[in-house]
Amino acid sequence: MILVTGGTGFVGSHLLDSLSARGEPARCLLRPTPAPRRLPPGIEAAPGDLITGQGLDSALDGVDIVIHLAGVTKALSPAAYYRGNARATHTLASALQGRSVRLVHVSSLAAIGPSLDGAPVSEDAIPHPLTNYGRSKLEGERIARALVPDCVVVRPPVVYGPRDKDLFQIFKSIARGIVFEISGGERLFSAIYVHDLVDGLLNAARHPNAPGRDYFLASATPFAWSELSAAAARIMGCRPRLVRVPVPIARAIGFCAELGSHLTRNPGIISREKVAEASCRAWICDTRRAAAELGFIAPTPLEVGLAQTLAWYKEAGWLKY
Repeated sequence: MILVTGGTGFVGSHLLDSLSARGEPARCLLRPTPAPRRLPPGIEAAPGDLITGQGLDSALDGVDIVIHLAGVTKALSPAAYYRGNARATHTLASALQGRSVRLVHVSSLAAIGPSLDGAPVSEDAIPHPLTNYGRSKLEGERIARALVPDCVVVRPPVVYGPRDKDLFQIFKSIARGIVFEISGGERLFSAIYVHDLVDGLLNAARHPNAPGRDYFLASATPFAWSELSAAAARIMGCRPRLVRVPVPIARAIGFCAELGSHLTRNPGIISREKVAEASCRAWICDTRRAAAELGFIAPTPLEVGLAQTLAWYKEAGWLKY
C-alpha cells in the first residue's frame, strides 16, 4: 500500500491518476474538510493532518511506501514555508518511527541552489539555497534524513505539464502576444514533464539502490527560457513581442506583487524571492546518478511535453489559441 501526501496538488494528482490506472492499492492523506475531495477510482481517502499528526497512525496502517509530496511553494511569510515544508515533514517522519516503510521525500532543486559556475549541480554539492522556500525545503530534507535514514530524497527542478498553474502564467502571456524576460542575457534551467516525474518517483519508491540516496530527476538536457517561449509560441501559432525587464524594475514588480498578496491574503507566484531565483544564470542539475543507479532517464522531449501541456490547457478552457 502506498500513502501519498499532497495528492490533490499538481504533481500529486498525476501520481494518484497513475496509481489508479495501474490498479495499485494507494491511499491519499487529506486534511478534513466539510466537502469530501474527489479522488481517482480505487484511491482511498485517509483523513489526517501533517501539522498536528492527527490521523497519521490510521493513515499509515498497512502502508509500506510513503511518497511525501505535500509542501508549500508560495507563502505570505517565512514561517509559513517552514511550517509547511519542515514542520510537516518532522510530523510525518516522526510517525514513521518503528515502521518498516520506505519514505520518498520530494524536495526541490531550490534546496541546493543554482549553479555557481555554469555546470550542472550534483547531488553532493554544498547547499546554498537562495530563498525561504529553498531553505525550508533543505530543512525538510535534513529532518527526513535524520529521522528516517534510509529515506529517498528526490529533488525535481521546474516541473511542467497539464494542471500546472505556475508556468501557465508564462504560456498565458505568450498566447496574449507578450514574452517577458529579465534583462542580462540567456538563462538556463533544468525541467521535467510531470508524467516523467511520476514514473521517476515510483521508480525511487521501489528500486533496491534507492534507500539512503539523493536524486535529481530531470531531463538530461537543460533548456533556455527563450527556447521554452519559442517552442510554446510555435505550438500555439503566435508571434509574441519580447519585452525585456531590467533587474531593478523586476524587483520592484516583485515587491508590489507581495503587497498585493498581503492585501488579498493570497500568495502569488511573483515576489522578490522569485525574481531573485529567476535572475540566476543557471538552475541546472546533473541527472547521471539517477540514470546510473535507478536506470531512470526522463524520456519526454520539451516540444512533445509542451504540446501535450498546451493542448490540455486549451481543452480545459485555460488558454485560447
